[in-house]
Amino acid sequence: MMLQTTWVALVLGFWSSLYLIDAFLKSKKWIARRYLSFVDKTGLSVSVCQLRWYTPLLNRFFLRLGQWRPRFLRTWFTLGVFFSLIAMLVSIFILSLLVVNTFRQSPVEQQVLTPVMPGVNLPTSQISYYMLTLLVCGILHEVGHALAAVREQVRVNGFGLFLLLLYPGAFVDLSTEHLQAVSPLRQLRIYCAGVWHNLVMAVVAGLVLMALPGLLLPFYTLGGSVVVTEVVPNSAVSGPRGLRIGEAITRISDCHVKNIADWSACLSESMREKWTGHCLPLDLIKEMDVSPHNLLGSKLRPHPKPWQVIDCCNRTSSTHLCFMYHTKKSAETKYACLPARPATDRPVCRLQSDCYVPKVEAACVYPAVDNQTRLLRIFHGQKPPLLFLGHPLDLHYSVSLSNYVPKLPFIPVNLPFVIETFCKYPFSNEETNRFVIIALAINVNRILHKKGLGDTKARKRVLRYIVSLSGALVILNVVPCYALDGQFICHALVELLLRSSVPDPEVRSLIYGLLILLGTLLLMLNVGLAMWTLFL
Repeated sequence: MMLQTTWVALVLGFWSSLYLIDAFLKSKKWIARRYLSFVDKTGLSVSVCQLRWYTPLLNRFFLRLGQWRPRFLRTWFTLGVFFSLIAMLVSIFILSLLVVNTFRQSPVEQQVLTPVMPGVNLPTSQISYYMLTLLVCGILHEVGHALAAVREQVRVNGFGLFLLLLYPGAFVDLSTEHLQAVSPLRQLRIYCAGVWHNLVMAVVAGLVLMALPGLLLPFYTLGGSVVVTEVVPNSAVSGPRGLRIGEAITRISDCHVKNIADWSACLSESMREKWTGHCLPLDLIKEMDVSPHNLLGSKLRPHPKPWQVIDCCNRTSSTHLCFMYHTKKSAETKYACLPARPATDRPVCRLQSDCYVPKVEAACVYPAVDNQTRLLRIFHGQKPPLLFLGHPLDLHYSVSLSNYVPKLPFIPVNLPFVIETFCKYPFSNEETNRFVIIALAINVNRILHKKGLGDTKARKRVLRYIVSLSGALVILNVVPCYALDGQFICHALVELLLRSSVPDPEVRSLIYGLLILLGTLLLMLNVGLAMWTLFL
């Protein structure tokens, strides 16, 4: 809570300072003229919690691209119209179904809208990817509008970018007179082009994710091990003798690790099973034991409590660990302070019988730790195994891993993660940001897949995640709601379908206004329900 409050204070302080500096420079005569000239030349403008950049320099680019292959572009944007109209009907149905289910007190699993808010339910480590994707999706969305406008002979006045609080986006300035002069069908091609381009981007992102293993195969290996991409500072596995970025992990104790799923399975297995020990001859135990003389070979506690931990080393060395064992001659638990690495290099055992060797009296020694602590050997790179003593979940949260192991040292280990993360968020646009200043992800996964059926491979989960997030743009932006593309699509559709049957423009305007009102109320109600679900 304290961290979130600090971020809010920093954001508000930045925008307040920027607004005050802008107002100060405009009010002082000795610098106002130069400042206004600079702002006019660069196209920058500052308003409350918003910074904009506007330029007409891209108009020629839009003109050339919009005149390329006119017949193809006409067919392309007409497909966008059909898709957007179908998406509008689906959107209204889904959002209406959510409201009905809510008032019927349906289970929470049927919730459709999930607010995605940076710092709340969006990991802070992925905020940069999220913001970059917002910007890229916004630019492609507006470029779609611009190209369709050029194709339909509507003048493009300029293009711009903006930053609203923390949310980046883009916008395109079209000639209102030209736009109103063209037919409703040509207007639909322009209004639907943004959503259509975002859908194409989502499909491309999905194809990239599906083909990613093949695309990266010349540079990375898969299925043999996992590679460390991040180590949490000051954690149990950091430091000179700990794990390093770029090292490959092949095993956890006697459990082989070929991918991240194996890594998680090995850690889960270590938590479920009891301690594993190592077979040591009794003579070797006595030779390596450095415990105090009065504790050597003695029975410290005949019946130690579960919460009591024996420390026969008295914490005198970081290289030694207290082990417990039994012998054939005595059922009493004995303890020995042994060097951890030589002791764990011996064969693994789970029972005393696993250590049977003819003519040699051996014992299965176990770490003298509590029920939650495990001694794990992590085989990484060409170094000796790393000994981890603690809860396996601590190890899980201390490192980040990737299935893609670089073939050469200079190949970046984070490149696959960057590509995957960037492709996870092909959604959002400028109108959605202005509407609620949050991105609303459509949780299609909960509709298409029953609970409990999602335990599949990581890449399939990512692909379903792409579908759900890109669906946010499609479902929300085509709703006939004020300030969204759906508002203008609805107006053009009413004019196209009712101009001949309802000749009175005031009646058509009334119908259009009622549709926009109902769509706005429907979306606002869903947003309120989603926020209530998130914070309740």
